[in-house]
Amino acid sequence: MRGRPKQQTTLFSLRTPGDRVPAGHPLRRVKDMADAALAALSPTFDEMYSGTGRPSIPPEHLLKSCLLMAFYSVRSERLFCE
Repeated sequence: MRGRPKQQTTLFSLRTPGDRVPAGHPLRRVKDMADAALAALSPTFDEMYSGTGRPSIPPEHLLKSCLLMAFYSVRSERLFCE
């Protein structure tokens, strides 16, 4: 079952992660392009996942994290999460 993206609520901070990125930062443009490409792929993702079972991590989150890992030269997912 395909998981759905959900916005994480702030626990100990009054600022969202998007507030921490400067307005002119290049990652904002990359995020917009990635969001547009992933929105076009959304019907394909829906066909690939079963309608039953436990929800998975949304593929959009996984692909965006891979982009960040590539941009910042992070060697592994474990290092990325730290």
